[in-house]
Amino acid sequence: MGSLSIWHWLIIAVVFVMFFGAKRMPDAARSLGRSLRIFKSEVSQMHNESNASNSGASAQQPAPQLPAAQQPTQSATEPRTEPKSI
Repeated sequence: MGSLSIWHWLIIAVVFVMFFGAKRMPDAARSLGRSLRIFKSEVSQMHNESNASNSGASAQQPAPQLPAAQQPTQSATEPRTEPKSI
């Protein structure tokens, strides 16, 4: 009673094909595969990071910040003005 028999899986497959259609099945499978690969890589990355922090490895250094005088002041949406020569 607790496990699914072959007939249960067959009914689920038929409902799935009727719901998504035969043309969308390869795209759905491809998307599911990509999602599982991304999930697997994220889990392994989290596992590697937790092992590195537990073994006493140094944490990654944050990217250096520019001093306020060197940071760009114009945004990408503002028009650039050229200095006028006299």
